[in-house]
Amino acid sequence: MASYKDTLLEFPCDFPLKIMGKAHDELAQAVLTIVTKHAPDFDGATMEMRTSSGGNYLSLTCTVVATSKPQLDALYMDLTSHPLVKVVL
Repeated sequence: MASYKDTLLEFPCDFPLKIMGKAHDELAQAVLTIVTKHAPDFDGATMEMRTSSGGNYLSLTCTVVATSKPQLDALYMDLTSHPLVKVVL
């Protein structure tokens, strides 16, 4: 049986994150700031953005080079604690 500390990921690896929130002018910049804090080599030009059909929500996809589980945990915690972010997958 695998222990809690085991992971299926082999680091480093490309790791896509999908971030969703209310369509707000500051959302994309806030996400970019948080992601580059934890993955400094992330190129913001590769961030994919999609607005919902009603225009109320924005979906952002950022693919980072993950180097460790603690890095991903910290990134997830910072993203989910931001008031503009509603969901992180």
